[in-house]
Order: sequence, then C-alpha cells, then structure tokens
Amino acid sequence: KSEANPAARADDPNAPWDPIEGFNRKMFWFNEQLDRWVMTPVAKGWNWIAPDAVQRGLSRFFDNSQLPIVFVNDLLQGKPKAAAVDTGRFLTNTTIGLVGFLDVATHWGLEDHDEDFGQTLAVWGVGPGPYLVIPFWGPSTVRDGSGVLVDNVWVWFTPGFYTTAARVVWAVNDRSLVLREVEEARKASLDFYIAVRDAYGQRRRRLIADETETRVQDEDDLYFPGLDD
Repeated sequence: KSEANPAARADDPNAPWDPIEGFNRKMFWFNEQLDRWVMTPVAKGWNWIAPDAVQRGLSRFFDNSQLPIVFVNDLLQGKPKAAAVDTGRFLTNTTIGLVGFLDVATHWGLEDHDEDFGQTLAVWGVGPGPYLVIPFWGPSTVRDGSGVLVDNVWVWFTPGFYTTAARVVWAVNDRSLVLREVEEARKASLDFYIAVRDAYGQRRRRLIADETETRVQDEDDLYFPGLDD
C-alpha cells in the first residue's frame, strides 16, 4: 500500500479511508485515459456543434429525470417537506419547463435538492467504508457505490440500448460544460488522484449534512462530470 495515503490522513483526518489505494490508482489511471482519449475529444466535438443553451438545457433535462429518485430518498430520510418540494419541481419543470429543459421551478422558489441512496444509508447510520474508484464511473465508496446500484434499479427494467444511449449523451454533455475547468484542475494539482479523492469526500459530507448546494454542485461538475449521478 502506498505511504501517501496515511500522510494525507494525518494532514486531513476527514480524508476518505483509502486502504486499497494501489487498486484505486490503477482504476483512476484507466478512467483518466478514457477521459483524455475518448470523452474529451467527443465532448469538444459536441461543444463545437451544440450551443451553450442547448447543453445547459440538456443538463437540466437529465437533472429533472432524476427527481423521482430524489423524491424516494427524501421520504426514506424522513424529509417530507423536501419530498413535497421535489414533487412540485418535477411537475412544474416537466410541464411548463418542457420536460425539464427549462428550470421554471427555481424561479418560482422551489429549492433544488440532491439526495441519493448513498446519503440515505448515511442517514441510517451506515459508514462510508473504503474509498473506491469504479471503472467507467469514478470516485465512490463502498456505501455510495451500493447506493448507486439501488438508485439505478430501473435500468434492469429498461432496454439496454436506451439506458446506455442516455448515459452516454448525459456524460458527454456534462463533460462539454467543464472542459477548461477540468484541465485547469489537473494542471494545478500536484497529485490529481488525491485532489479528486479529497474533493469527493468533502462533497459527500456536505451533501449528507444538507449544506449549501451551490459549492457542492460546482465541485461535482469539476471533478466528476457525468459520473456521479
């Protein structure tokens, strides 16, 4: 096991527990190559073809499509008010907002929430477990990775072509929105693996604590575009 991780944990006791750092670094390297040689060129092409308004509209559409999952996790976490707000958001943006391409709900004062089953498990007292980099997906933990499987259970009841196509479009579109930011983050990091790992841990802690979403969303787009949805 690398000695870099114990040092990092000594400096930051809140850093994710990373006992399989060697494996995670290999998976991180694989995801980085995938991003550099596939995702980035495709995202640049999409960025050239699609206007910014189209890209952001698609991003809102996909976010809106996740609201039923958010609603269920609101209820599982004992947040009936948030569940009611998210129901209002979904109905408003799906109808008046043209299936989510327009975010009318926010202009009407309906607050956005970001809940998933990984957070639900945390609320129920389940610890994060070891940090885990998932191929084709990105940074996670054993708890959060299990949560992703539950949140995406609908995939098993949907033809694979449609779910795969939707995921690819979603990932490429989100990646196209942060091309410059990701490259700058890579250049600014002495160890990009550590930067992504620690940013992931900080983001998840704030989400679980229901802290301000603006900064959380910024870091999510920067480090994990299209991966941690």
